[in-house]
Amino acid sequence: MRLPNIIAAELDKLRTLPAVVLAAVATAVVGVALAAALAASAAATQGEAVSTTGVSTTDVMAQAVPFVQTGLILLGVLPVSHELAGRQLRTTLAAVPRRGLLLAGKTVATLVAAALTAAVTVGGLLGAATVVAHLTDAPVATGRIDLGPVLGAVAYLVLIGLLSHAIALLVRGLVPALVGTLSLVLIVSPLLASLSEHARWLPDRAAAQLYAPGDEVLTAATGALVMLAWIALVGTLATVLFVRRDP
Repeated sequence: MRLPNIIAAELDKLRTLPAVVLAAVATAVVGVALAAALAASAAATQGEAVSTTGVSTTDVMAQAVPFVQTGLILLGVLPVSHELAGRQLRTTLAAVPRRGLLLAGKTVATLVAAALTAAVTVGGLLGAATVVAHLTDAPVATGRIDLGPVLGAVAYLVLIGLLSHAIALLVRGLVPALVGTLSLVLIVSPLLASLSEHARWLPDRAAAQLYAPGDEVLTAATGALVMLAWIALVGTLATVLFVRRDP
């Protein structure tokens, strides 16, 4: 079986997994609700301060991204954990015995699903922030939307999804993968950031420069490279173990 056929089969598999579909839809819906709440709060603050700067939709988006990344982590972890937990992997390997090719197909399918979810979610964040700002008669920051942070937010979410996919493949378990990845981005990373400047080299901190630049050392480009290095490291270890060990 060729790689395009494997990718198509893996995408179809993702489409038929209720948990994956629910995670993707919930990420977008929760993101819209969160952005609406953040925009309403920003509008209220603008009103109290009688500010003329207006509500920045990209700022609202940047505030919401750290929360909606949970959905992309689920999207990266659930498919591979579901397959590795049961006997489905044996059936898959019977159809595609070349493990490296199978893994490539799974990774590309995860990339496509994460990219679609991230794009829809970020678009929803911006749309919700804009609508709420207009409904509350709050001034909206003038000028064109800076596409850099917007595309950076999409890229960040996709990279987080790929990292969680690699971690799930490495640890071969739903709970360890979820606990490990969520703990990293929600607990370990913020805690270390408050204690040491070296926390910038953590994957999520480095990749955050894509949509919220401000680090004294890393730029959006170098931050992305650091994240890609983490993905490559974890992915390589996961690939070696996947190819060598029994189902």
